[in-house]
Amino acid sequence: MMNGKAKSGKVSFENTVFMPKEEHLETAVKNRRISIGIPCDKKDDEKRVALTPEAVCLLVESDNEVIVQKGAGLGANYTDKDYSENGAVISDSPARVFSADAVIKVAPFSEKETEFLKGNQVILSYLNVLKLSEETLGKLIRKKVTAIAFEKIHDANGELPVVESMSEIAGITSLLIASEYLSNMHGGKGVMLGGITGVTPTEVVILGANTAGEYAARAAIGLGSTVKIFDNSLPRLRKFQNLIGQRLQTSVFHPQVLKKALKSADVLIGAIELEDLKPWYYITEDMVRNMKKGAVIIDLSIDRGGCIETTECRALKDPIYEKHGVIHFSAWNLPSRVARTASIALSNIFTPLLQSMADAGGITQLLKYDQGVRNGAYLYNGMLTNETLGQKFGIISKDLDLLISAF
Repeated sequence: MMNGKAKSGKVSFENTVFMPKEEHLETAVKNRRISIGIPCDKKDDEKRVALTPEAVCLLVESDNEVIVQKGAGLGANYTDKDYSENGAVISDSPARVFSADAVIKVAPFSEKETEFLKGNQVILSYLNVLKLSEETLGKLIRKKVTAIAFEKIHDANGELPVVESMSEIAGITSLLIASEYLSNMHGGKGVMLGGITGVTPTEVVILGANTAGEYAARAAIGLGSTVKIFDNSLPRLRKFQNLIGQRLQTSVFHPQVLKKALKSADVLIGAIELEDLKPWYYITEDMVRNMKKGAVIIDLSIDRGGCIETTECRALKDPIYEKHGVIHFSAWNLPSRVARTASIALSNIFTPLLQSMADAGGITQLLKYDQGVRNGAYLYNGMLTNETLGQKFGIISKDLDLLISAF
């Protein structure tokens, strides 16, 4: 008798060995390869790039396609070769880059750039509500894109990771800039930011007990300056004091106390976190007029309207002007002065986010389970989901939670 077959022609299973066959189960969420476009930012002298070559390598190794526009990383000293060697496709065609499933850039989308979008895509960038035009928003709506604002994304702890990381950079950089413009090199009064033996230290006034204020204070204290912090919240001031780890001069926004502090201040840092479309000047023009000649003002909240009446929103290539004898620096994209550091910080945030989008099978699934990313969405399939933008342009915004529940 042959193995498995009897003489009668009937099949016998007596000596047959059966191997278990792997069962293929359908999963609710399927990994999906996505294409990611990185355009070249040239608006407002923006030098940051959202993804570094190392981040591109990680995404490509996970079977995603990354298309980088020629010269996109040059502002942060990343060459096209750096990107190509890490698996990116280098393209000189904006249409090719902007046709990716997800397009990520740092500067807000311009009206011209929206024309390159193929539609029904995901776009990620800074929103900058104050600068967004109705024409640009209208084109994004007609393209039926899902748009995510960098500054509105939350992490698992409820923090704003992009805002926090850029605030750290802006806080430290603001003191370095102040030091430059107090010196003779840029026409300042020739004062060293800090203090040495036998010489009265410079005074730094900071508005806002937040991340930007904290890192500005750390930099100022490290140089030996006297630091005074103002905020409208006692709990924030108390927390700030504990974070710094040493006694500081703290105060709520009492007009008389603030005026007195400004008269002797060498540097004023505006780090107030303003709400969109609600500018409020904590420092009036009269207060600035009474400051010392040659003092330096840096308004870190200028991208949201500013907290100092005399500041103007300027491009990074022309950020300096003088008013009432006081030097003003007010560029909205201050972290772009240290573009390499800022790009790495941004890339650390967006690499896992983009991979999560690919793993989830698309933006809809990601928005369903990730509340933090959902907080950043201001357009979903061309439908406005941001109440602030709705108020600005007179458009009725829709509830994103209700929209995604339908899909």
